Amino acid sequence: MATSSASRTAKGTAKTQEGLNKQVATLGVLYMKLHSFHWNVTGPNFYTLHVKFEELYNAVTLMFDEAAERLIAIGGKPVSTMKGMLSLSSIKEATEKEDADAMVRAVIDDFGTIASEMKEAAEAAEQEDDAATADILTGMVEQLDKHRWMLEKFLG
Repeated sequence: MATSSASRTAKGTAKTQEGLNKQVATLGVLYMKLHSFHWNVTGPNFYTLHVKFEELYNAVTLMFDEAAERLIAIGGKPVSTMKGMLSLSSIKEATEKEDADAMVRAVIDDFGTIASEMKEAAEAAEQEDDAATADILTGMVEQLDKHRWMLEKFLG
C-alpha cells in the first residue's frame, strides 16, 4: 500500500531525520563557536572580525532554527542539549585559545564540513522523496559556500 505525500511528510523518514538532527547538532556547536570567536578575537583585524563573526552567528541562528523546525515537521525530535549536540556534531567547539587567523581558518573548515554533510543529507532527502528538506539544505549550502569564499579571500 503506497503512502500519500502528506502522510509521508508527517511521518518523516529515518535517514532524513537523522541527517537533519546531525545538522541541528552541528549548527548548535557552530553557533556557540562563532560566539566564542566574536567575544575573544583580538588583534589588528578585531573590528572587522568581531562584526563578521556576529553576522555569521546570526545567519547560523536562522539555519539552526530552520533545520530543527523542519525536523519536527517531518516527525523528528531535534537534539536540544549542548551535551547531545557535542556528541552528534562533526565539528569541535572553540578552545578559546585560537588567534584571529586560526579562528577564520576554523570557520572556513567548519563551513566546508557542514556544507558537505548538508549535500549528503539533501541527497538522502531526495531519495526519500522529501524535496522540501532537500531544498532547505541546498539553500543552506549556498549560504555556507558564499561565506567560506569570502573568508578565504579575507585570508588572502
